[in-house]
Formats: sequence, C-alpha cells, structure tokens
Amino acid sequence: MSNSEFQPVSGFDLPRFAGVPTFMRLPHLQPDDALYKDVDIGLVGVPWDGGTTNRPGARHGPRQLRDLSTMIRAVHPVSLTKPFELCNCADLGDVSPNPADLMASLNRVTEFYSRLKQDNIMPMTAGGDHLISLPILRGLAQDGPVGMIHFDAHTDLFNEYFGGTKYTHGTPFRRAIEEGLLDPKRVIQIGIRGTMYDGEDIEFGRSQGVTILMIEDLMARGVEDVMAQARDVVGDQPTYCSFDIDFIDPAFAPGTGTPEIGGPNTFMAQQVVRELRGLNLIGADLVEVSPPFDPSGGTAWVGVSIMFELLCVLAEAKAKQG
Repeated sequence: MSNSEFQPVSGFDLPRFAGVPTFMRLPHLQPDDALYKDVDIGLVGVPWDGGTTNRPGARHGPRQLRDLSTMIRAVHPVSLTKPFELCNCADLGDVSPNPADLMASLNRVTEFYSRLKQDNIMPMTAGGDHLISLPILRGLAQDGPVGMIHFDAHTDLFNEYFGGTKYTHGTPFRRAIEEGLLDPKRVIQIGIRGTMYDGEDIEFGRSQGVTILMIEDLMARGVEDVMAQARDVVGDQPTYCSFDIDFIDPAFAPGTGTPEIGGPNTFMAQQVVRELRGLNLIGADLVEVSPPFDPSGGTAWVGVSIMFELLCVLAEAKAKQG
C-alpha cells in the first residue's frame, strides 16, 4: 500500500532532536493536501481534557507524545511488522477543541472523525482525556454498533457526576452503549482496579452484557488466556480499541490524572496489544497522558511506544481490509 512520500524521516538522515516533531516523524497532511486522498491510517491528536473531574493536563498530551515519538523506528522487534510499508500513514494534526464549551468540543471531534470515515482513513488517536472516545465512536460507528477491547484501570461506565453531569471522562462508554455505538455483548474491559464509589458502574456494565475483567483476572490467568477470551468476545466483526495509560502501573507511567497502583508493567502492556493481531480493527486511541504530572516525558514515551504497538496491529488490519 505505502509509497515513498509516506515514509517517516530516518534518524540516519536527520537527528531525532532536529526538525519539526510530528507523530513518528511522518508527513503532516491536511484535507486540502494532494496526498491526503492516499492516506490509509491517520494519526490524530485530540488535545482536550474538558471531561476531567480531578487532575487535569491531558490536553497537553498530544504535543508531548509527538515530541517523544521521534524515537520510534520503522520495524516491530517481535512481529517484524513494518506499518509504514503496509499502509500510508500520516500525521493529520489535531482536532481543534473549544476549551470553553464541552458540547461544542464533542461535536468538533465527531465531525473530524466522520470525515475520516467518509474518506476511509483509519484513525490512531492520541488524547486527551477519555471522554474523547465517545465522539470518536459517534464518528466511526455510523453503520451500527461496534465491539471494543478496552484496557483501563476504570470502567468509564458511570452514569453521572455531581448530581447530573452526564459527560465526563468517567462516563463515555455508558453513553456509547446508550447511544447504540457499542454492542455491550462485544465489549470487554481489562485491568479494572482501585477503590470504588459504590460499584454501580460495574453492575450496569455486567447487566448490559459487558465482560469486565479485574486486574486479578489478568494477573492470575495471564495475557494469553485473557486475550483469547477478548478475541472470542469481539469475534470477527468491527472492533475499536481504547487504551488508557492508567492501565499501566503508575510506577511505569505516573503522568496521568487518575493513577491506580497494582497494574501491569510496560512489557505486559505490550503483550496484550500484540494479541490484537488478526482482529477486524477500525481504529484505536491512547488517552490520559498528562505531561504536568511527568514533565520528564517518561510517561509519554510509554504512551507512544504503545501507540506504535497499536499502529502495527491497525496496519495489518487495514492491509487485510484492503
């Protein structure tokens, strides 16, 4: 699929500390660029955290993720997948939010991703807080509900906050199920942990048919067994992947708004993503990297490394879909 115009700049040709940072040193394209029509996978930033209820900062995530992504190279070390040869990949810039209007921001995200779907471009998104997954799904799931594999410490299935607020980073998948964007029987959440308000979110999810696996399930059963179940849950139908950086233990990724101890290490995080190979994927996101809580960039480096893992399985899926 891919042609030479879509190859990332090599560190052999331009030092990684030089040049204008784009996701993985890919070309930056906009809809009026001649090459835009040839894009297969678009890497997109959604710099917005208007759904955050406690520690903000994820609006700064895409910029730091871009900067750290200059260290990404071209070939996966285990599968040997070459995503930039399988598909035409490009940095499509950021969705411009309205930081003073939550609903307007959601609409802007949906419009952006509706255009990507219309143009047959598969998105790999960098957030932003987790509420961005809702308008992304509104843009992508226009043909009917999709499945989802969700890596997170939290279910994000809450109904409301503060006596009536329906749209926060803790509610996106409750709304997505209610709006018919997700088929709850084809949704699996992995890594859930931490102290709870009352457990109503888990009760709701399971009552709808969502498969919710606590961190104890993953640790006791192991990656291969849990991910085999995940593959069975979503089957061969269109599936989205959402990866919250707080799925990973804060010892390895402290730069996030709602850290929970007792999570996987970075290697296990890579392993679960690698088990997505062969699924009928329609897109993915990596959310909740908050640079103010890790100015060193260590969390962002973890984040873009996971983005590359996701990009590899997306590129294989896109190439298979033709």
